[in-house]
Amino acid sequence: MKTTNLLFLTLFTYLFGVSNLAAKDVSKDVSRITGKIIDQNEQSVPYANVALIDAVSGNLVDGAVSDENGFFLIESVKTAKVKLVVSSIGFTSFESEVFALAPGLIKAFGAVSVQDEMTGLDEVTVKSTRPEIIIEADKTTINVEGTVMAEGSNALDVIGRSPGIYVDQDGIINLNGRTGATVMINDRLTYMSATDLANFLRAMPADNIKSIEVINNPSARFDAEGSAGVINIKLKKNTVDGMFGNIQAGALYNGQWLPTSGIALNVKKGKWSTNANLNYNHFGRYNDLEINRNFSLPEGISKFSQDSRITTRNKNLFFNGAANYEINENQNIAINIQASDSDDSDDNKSLTDIITPGVSDISYLDSRNDSKGNGNRIFANIHYDAKLDTLGTKISSDIDFTRMNSDSESVLTNMQWTGENTAEIMNSKILTLNDMYYNIFTAKVDFVKPVGKGNTIETGVKGSWVKSDNNLNLSKSQEEGPFVPDPSSNSFIYNENVLAAYISYKGKFSDKLSYQVGLRGEHSDITGNSVTLNQVNNQKYFNLFPSAFMQHKISDNYQIVYNVNRRITRPNYRLLNPFVYYIDPLTTETGNPNLKPQYSNNFEMNHVVKGMYQFTLGYSETEDAFMQVFVQNEDERTTTTYTDNFDKTRNANFRAIIPVDIKEWWAVSNMVQVNYNQYKSQIGDDYLNSANTSFMVRSQHNFTLPMGFKAEVMGIYLGPQIWGQGQISGFGWVDAGVTKSILKDKITLSVNGTDIFRTQVINAKIDFAAIDTNFRQYRSNQGVRFTLKYNFSKGESFRVKSSSGSSEERNRLD
Repeated sequence: MKTTNLLFLTLFTYLFGVSNLAAKDVSKDVSRITGKIIDQNEQSVPYANVALIDAVSGNLVDGAVSDENGFFLIESVKTAKVKLVVSSIGFTSFESEVFALAPGLIKAFGAVSVQDEMTGLDEVTVKSTRPEIIIEADKTTINVEGTVMAEGSNALDVIGRSPGIYVDQDGIINLNGRTGATVMINDRLTYMSATDLANFLRAMPADNIKSIEVINNPSARFDAEGSAGVINIKLKKNTVDGMFGNIQAGALYNGQWLPTSGIALNVKKGKWSTNANLNYNHFGRYNDLEINRNFSLPEGISKFSQDSRITTRNKNLFFNGAANYEINENQNIAINIQASDSDDSDDNKSLTDIITPGVSDISYLDSRNDSKGNGNRIFANIHYDAKLDTLGTKISSDIDFTRMNSDSESVLTNMQWTGENTAEIMNSKILTLNDMYYNIFTAKVDFVKPVGKGNTIETGVKGSWVKSDNNLNLSKSQEEGPFVPDPSSNSFIYNENVLAAYISYKGKFSDKLSYQVGLRGEHSDITGNSVTLNQVNNQKYFNLFPSAFMQHKISDNYQIVYNVNRRITRPNYRLLNPFVYYIDPLTTETGNPNLKPQYSNNFEMNHVVKGMYQFTLGYSETEDAFMQVFVQNEDERTTTTYTDNFDKTRNANFRAIIPVDIKEWWAVSNMVQVNYNQYKSQIGDDYLNSANTSFMVRSQHNFTLPMGFKAEVMGIYLGPQIWGQGQISGFGWVDAGVTKSILKDKITLSVNGTDIFRTQVINAKIDFAAIDTNFRQYRSNQGVRFTLKYNFSKGESFRVKSSSGSSEERNRLD
């Protein structure tokens, strides 16, 4: 099915859900509590917590969250004596008088006023700067909404600014100095490879994000996939009865003009609610790359000096639509459909000077690699959840289906000559055609049962079934002759079945000491079939993944949290294909059908002081760790890269998060992280044993200024580090932005500058065995982005639920 048809189908499904809204009315047995939260300046307070609290027991009866304009609605069928409690970060709490909640009650509170915890400076009234980081027992939450960087950036940029997270220039997310982090959106796993995920997050405006949760050591409830931990993106809750949404448009200039646009729409009436987002963006950059390679020959050293410019341009279209139906107060069913389409193009131009010992003339290699590709994906999720009793017993289930198609075509054109003799230029071409598709089906059920006071049992089962087909066709041409098929062509079929089950128990030793223990078991059956080479590789294995968590509250201002777990990272499907891909005539990339999963054992001890300051010690040991390996052929003077299993890697890290409020209008968030990494592995005839202590420093300054202006300045520096065989020099950069809201926050204008001083330059080298290579790279990170957003709404406040899937298999699509 073509992508246009898929997009039409998803839009039709969404609009069909909207068309059913008018026929549904709120039951007369439901009470409705409404109002609007404002501050002392009569400005709306968005996303405040609004709760009905039992006046006798103090327990939560029902609740909601105010929308972007401060409106709230609580619908309830319960009967109790309650009071309305409003709370929001940076404001004092509000409590109403006690009133009788009963079915059919209509109660309008009107304007509910809360006060800033901090007041104005001199005669200039400014709102207090909200805390950016919230430290909890099992995770660290970074508030994103309302920040200047969020107004003008995309989701991937904001994730890269979060404590402990570094996003490299390929969009790969590193958590605490390690790759292999699992990314979730609204508590649902994302089904995307690192490449697909980076493109998706670049297409998502950061303004849609409420917060980012960093979970370094997940419990047994989470899939064991992802050795570095979990990053959970929490989107804003849209709460308008009737219609609510926003439209935004902008552009980034970094040597190319890269437009972005998006629209979000939410509709609710009665038990039906629907929401949809459509985003379109261009991502592009120039990659200036210098590579110097030295080859040891019997006659002496042969030197290759290569200068390249790679021009990349991606056009991404992403649609997300969901419909939710509340069967009754205890049951809910939802459907989520996503469809995406991307068109990619790369233009790689390089010139290599070749010095050969004993030869006076310099040889030249002029290469141009032009490639284009298209990828489309459709994802569907059906979600059901139910409360089984008043004690908190719950059950939920998800069924997901994903289909992805990707095709690409590249032509590598080479011209080679010696000295000034351009009349005898040798010409050659390499044509690469690559087609692949993936089908993924997953199903899961989770069950939660409270047992006794403060104790809970969680259990669940899950199955996933994956099939992929990858056809790589290579052909070569000499001196303008016809293309001849190359033996490196390959057809590869991959099948993976994983069955999993888990159980987890949460309890307390005392009021100050709580714990959680869990065990997850996963059985994997994997088959890789190289049809062309007539090679079948089958792997079957069963693994247990224990986890334990303990929280010791020493005092109201000091607690220690301990975490320990075991995790797995399975190889990307593409890496198991024994393909050969030409990056340029001197460099090839190959697959590895013998690549095994990597396993990591993780420990963390987190000290939290006054709920603000965080000091964390962590240790991880990984067996069969994935690493990119470089192999050099001295005779042919070529380099091959592939992914292999390192025998063992170790990572020890220390992280400190220190927020400082310099003034009421000036808040600073500081983070320092120190990593010790060690790599040990046999690579061919040589043994690698390298270690390094590196560090990362991040300081972000938030300014709340008069006349509705807000500004942010952030600086990051990464010290020298090692990465397998490679050594990377230290580098840093500074980003800054300013935003202004007008027309009562209906319109927001923002300007952001990235890598202002053009210092995000990467210098690296490989000096291992016979390899003597160094790199210098800059990827046009310096740029300026302009964004205009318009918010619109019509109706009273309400709460929209959403569901977006449940599995991790798409994380490994590449």
